[in-house]
Amino acid sequence: MTASSSKNGLIILAMALGLLMSSLDNTIVASCINKISEDFNIFDKVSWVFTAYVLAATSTMLVFGKMSDLFGRKMFYLIGIGMFLIGSALCGIAQNADQLIMFRVIQGIGSGALFPISFTIIYTIFKDPKDAAKMSGVFGAIFGLSSVAGPQLGSFIAEHLGWRWNFYINVPIGLASMIVLIIALKETRSEHKPKIDYLGTLFLIITTVSLMLALEWGGKNYAWSSWQVIGLFITSAIVGTLFILVERRASEPVLPLTIFKNKMVLGTSILCFCQGVIMFSAITYLPSFTVGVLGHANSNSVLTPMMASLIVGAILFGFLQTKFRFRTLMITTMVMTIIVGYMLSVVSTDASSGYMIIMMILLGVGAVGPLMSVAQSAVAANVDPKYMGVSSSIVGFWRNIGGILGASIMATIVNNNLNRLITDGAAKMGIPLDKISTLANPELLMRAGDKIDPQIRKFLQQALGTAINHGFILSICVGSIGLITALFVGSSRLTSSKKQDTSEVNMSANS
Repeated sequence: MTASSSKNGLIILAMALGLLMSSLDNTIVASCINKISEDFNIFDKVSWVFTAYVLAATSTMLVFGKMSDLFGRKMFYLIGIGMFLIGSALCGIAQNADQLIMFRVIQGIGSGALFPISFTIIYTIFKDPKDAAKMSGVFGAIFGLSSVAGPQLGSFIAEHLGWRWNFYINVPIGLASMIVLIIALKETRSEHKPKIDYLGTLFLIITTVSLMLALEWGGKNYAWSSWQVIGLFITSAIVGTLFILVERRASEPVLPLTIFKNKMVLGTSILCFCQGVIMFSAITYLPSFTVGVLGHANSNSVLTPMMASLIVGAILFGFLQTKFRFRTLMITTMVMTIIVGYMLSVVSTDASSGYMIIMMILLGVGAVGPLMSVAQSAVAANVDPKYMGVSSSIVGFWRNIGGILGASIMATIVNNNLNRLITDGAAKMGIPLDKISTLANPELLMRAGDKIDPQIRKFLQQALGTAINHGFILSICVGSIGLITALFVGSSRLTSSKKQDTSEVNMSANS
């Protein structure tokens, strides 16, 4: 893959637009789901609008990463963004819930290509890995920004233009990205015809989808002990075992298991999983705490500082990784995770706005933001260049898996604690037993808190605050696992000499 210095800026802009568009589209839909429900009456299917997208993106991410290694970054980036745009346009004209969910799958498949290949191209076009690392910080900030800003932007678009424009708006942005990349990015072609690992690909998708559905449904749609959830876990375990056996024999495995022999690659995968748990737990429950417990009109007072500080953290650590070892930065971010996790686990129900802002800054700069850039660089610096695409996919893959697991476990902890606290205090507050299940729904305080008797509302706020406090103990546990892992990842660091070999190999057979 070759690109003149004068064209690098255009290429970076094109990929930044694509990455922003694809990562934004999962969270942006959350803000207009009520309006979609009004049009389609999809209360019983509402979760599938989100789940279909995440399942499709995560289950195809590693596949697209590998295909880009074999057949070229540019080709599969364009295929991915093309599918994403087709899915977006179809979502905009969907006439019922089933169509919308099906078109979200198409969107998600396209998104699965954009995240890993964007980072792969960055590490290919920059001659010095330290320059690539700095740019990865900017790209990591874009991904983090979209995760937090999506709901706010989506609300604005839905309110002024209608919910369909949350999908239509992708089309001009995506087309601009495609046109720029077609013109600016050139790549060499391989003379040999690579072998595709069809069986491994099939087993990987089945394993991933089964695992993610089990984590998504467990404790929500079905009990963790239900045959549906247990059956999905068993399916994932069996097919996952078959996948490992196939990969060990495949000539071109879709996921080369040998890369995990490197301590840095294995450790970074675990840390990205931990990051996903922390990040998605915070995004899911901090709005509930801010609006439902503290009584703020909206969650902007915590999400905006978190968004801004996350961007700062990603960019800052993108530069710091050119000065310090990866291990040092990883230990730092896991220590910060434990500190912030503790602060969130003890924050009171009358915490001041200033205190919440301080926590959000520490969360963004120290706990979530750093790995947005450091993880990509750490993996890229420790794999064979011919595996650059699939290795870049690993970061997003494990972050998504961790996010779904974290949100599920957090929901189970919060809901169980909230139900117990309300049940224990129901008699004292004069709450009828048949009203407990209704009052134990966190959404009640967020949407109709002002209509509840003040005394009962205060009781519910304290119960919800305590339940969410207990949920954030999960962040302390996960941060501790991450800290132990970070201690043993090795002493690898960025070196300016490595890129020469990387770009030479990427320009030959595998691009």
